[in-house]
Amino acid sequence: MKETVVPAQYLQIALDLAGRVARGELPEGSRVYGRSIMASEYSVSPETIRRALRLLADMKVVEVKPQSGAVVLSADSARRYIENFQGGAGARALARKLRELLEEEEELHRRITETASALLKSQERFASAHEPFPNYEVPVPQGSPVIGKSIGELKFWQSTGGTVLAIRRGQKVILSPGPYAELYAGDVVVLAGSPAAAEAAHILLAQKEEPNDPI
Repeated sequence: MKETVVPAQYLQIALDLAGRVARGELPEGSRVYGRSIMASEYSVSPETIRRALRLLADMKVVEVKPQSGAVVLSADSARRYIENFQGGAGARALARKLRELLEEEEELHRRITETASALLKSQERFASAHEPFPNYEVPVPQGSPVIGKSIGELKFWQSTGGTVLAIRRGQKVILSPGPYAELYAGDVVVLAGSPAAAEAAHILLAQKEEPNDPI
């Protein structure tokens, strides 16, 4: 089945305007409607209208004047444009459009490649920044002497070398607890630091209460 190639919107609009000029609907010397009005009439963007008028200006059908819009120059040029379009100018315009699309595709591919590369580098930096300080979870067991004491009171960082990131208490998670946050039985302390820091935290939180001397 033969595939029908539909001209780009700006080509169709340029052809329609040329037809209106050739038929006298837009007489020579008349001003073509503003881009915003034409964009509304053809249900396209003002940029599409601009490209259509630029094409007609190249063919001497209209003259585009800054701040004044487009003025019709020649009905004969409009008729020649229509003949040329039907005789092959349309194909050349489509070829030009194809080149533009290929250039856009190349630019898009370049931007995608740059973005992907930046994302990979960002992930590598993020991973390397966290590798020396993995997270550990240390529970607070029943009977621990730290129960009811605050992080500051325990001098947690000085005692273990680990930084408390959060305290998980049942279904609740306390993020970035301050020095006044108290620990309770069943809490899970999430800390960042070295394996040695995690081991020190286990020792601190799991130590047993010393029994009182009998009287």
